Amino acid sequence: MTALLWLQTGSCGGDTMSMLCADSPSLEDLVDEYGIEVLWQPSLSMEPMKKLDVLIEAILADRQALDVLCIEGSIITGPDGSGMYDPYRGRSKMSLVRELVEKAEYVVAMGTCAAYGGVHAAPPNPTDCLGLQFDKKNPGGLLPIEWRSRKGLPVINISGCPAHPNAMTKTLAMLASGLPVELDHLNRPKAFFNTMVHQGCTRIEYHEYDVEDAEFGNKACLFFNLGCQGPMTVAICNTELWNGRSSKTRAGVPCFGCTSPDFPLDHDLFRTEKIGEVPVHLPLDVARSNYMAYKSLAHEAAPLRVLNKKMDP
Repeated sequence: MTALLWLQTGSCGGDTMSMLCADSPSLEDLVDEYGIEVLWQPSLSMEPMKKLDVLIEAILADRQALDVLCIEGSIITGPDGSGMYDPYRGRSKMSLVRELVEKAEYVVAMGTCAAYGGVHAAPPNPTDCLGLQFDKKNPGGLLPIEWRSRKGLPVINISGCPAHPNAMTKTLAMLASGLPVELDHLNRPKAFFNTMVHQGCTRIEYHEYDVEDAEFGNKACLFFNLGCQGPMTVAICNTELWNGRSSKTRAGVPCFGCTSPDFPLDHDLFRTEKIGEVPVHLPLDVARSNYMAYKSLAHEAAPLRVLNKKMDP
């Protein structure tokens, strides 16, 4: 069995709600097929809170093994570095997490808040929130960047707001199966953070031919005017659909870049910032000079079915 403890810190609970939708594998599969024993999950455990107290005491005293520690939510360090804006039994959760991570074989940050600070760390960040091992995109959060768990890995960051359900359950299944989890430079599992949201978007052909929407409710690309971060964001939202059915962009909502460490961006989420006619932030690995040349040529080459928006997203 793989013993798993799930704690919520500065959290809305959205990652827990997301994981309930996992289907490959499902939450039930983690228990029945992968041998994960959920010691405690704040929204799913039926025992009284006293059970959590007993578990924590046993883990810290090395009487209960802890294979996987999942943290959901930002680490609240205010006021004045005490962490007491987020207390637990007269102490800060911040200090409790510091002790528990030293007992865990693996530590997993569920969601962008636990990974990088997320929404709660957005300016002006009144509660001094940060992530477990990052402060936004800067290395070093609650834990220094060189920190490693008992299995020799840094905090595994399953970012997203909320995190993709199958990215969470698949990562846990890999850990429970003893499979290696290769991480990118932001400590996200490469298996689920190696393609852009743009890839798999049903509006991509409109983007390629520079046919862009200027208002919501239409069929074309949302990047140039409506704030879509899909060409700059790595996630599986369009290659492994949510609930097996859809994604933000397929539903006509721009990608907000929620798996990125600087999410949420400190500007209008529904408007693309530009200098002149060129977006400030360009698709990954696209040089500004190349983008300007491509943009002017692509629209001229667009077939009528694209120009007339005949394709459904």
